[in-house]
Amino acid sequence: MKTVGIIGLGLIGGSMAIDLKRRGFASQVLGVEQVPLNAEAALKIGLVDEVVPYQECVERADIIVVAVPVGSAVGLVSDILDRFHAGEEASANASLRDPVRANAFAEASFPAWKEKIVIDVCSTKEQICLATHYHPCRRQFVSTHPMAGTEYSGPWAAMPGLFDGRACIFANTEESAPKAVKTIEELYDVLNMRPIYMNAANHDVHTAYVSHISHVTSFALALTVLDKEKDEKHIFDLASGGFSSTVRLAKSSADMWVPILTQNRDNVLHVMDTYIEKMNAFREAVANYDEDRIRALIEEANRIKKIIR
Repeated sequence: MKTVGIIGLGLIGGSMAIDLKRRGFASQVLGVEQVPLNAEAALKIGLVDEVVPYQECVERADIIVVAVPVGSAVGLVSDILDRFHAGEEASANASLRDPVRANAFAEASFPAWKEKIVIDVCSTKEQICLATHYHPCRRQFVSTHPMAGTEYSGPWAAMPGLFDGRACIFANTEESAPKAVKTIEELYDVLNMRPIYMNAANHDVHTAYVSHISHVTSFALALTVLDKEKDEKHIFDLASGGFSSTVRLAKSSADMWVPILTQNRDNVLHVMDTYIEKMNAFREAVANYDEDRIRALIEEANRIKKIIR
């Protein structure tokens, strides 16, 4: 059993904390949270055993989960790896300076720093993998993306079973130590997730299609309807389940999605251009009363039923 430190006690970090403790992977869960209200809530509802300062979390935890927005995660993972490296060097140097007195300290602390692992759970992978590629402790970093979530955020959004049956992407595992990868595979196995191994650049292309464009279109639809609502006060009274499910993602946090869309800019722009092309095809068919073309477009889209049930 491990001591797990989770930096960022929102939906993903909080949900991981719940199941890793309940299912016996973690003996203790430490939390790091900058927002005092969120930290207090995480303790009150039992997401973590302790809320501790960032440095203490890095020192005490065997596995550190970086569950903050991707804009902050890149620098944070690099800083944690710097601390691993400093800890390893301090242990080795203490042993060299005074082998007799420092022997017990070195034996205890040097392997501990060497065996620590940091993971991220971000929705983009290429930038964080590039930023850590040449780090001397790169092998202690495993880059992951659990493909799960809701439109809600904060510790109150955390829930047990969020990850059950979902996929988890492991990016650029060849750059991580095999032992570290195996440990993190065990962590996600406890969360009932199936692993998929992928190059970081390919991951960002695929998520632009299956996740990022969904959020952009949901934001755009919400803005469209909100504009219309200024003139037609009953539009939301008529909203059905179809509208609610389509626009659900528009409730997602800007703090989370601004850095995702900017980090994955090129891929998202390409997908948006394709989406606009398809939207224009529908517009042209509707404008021309072209029922055959409308039917053809809908039936072509229906092929998605073979992939998603």
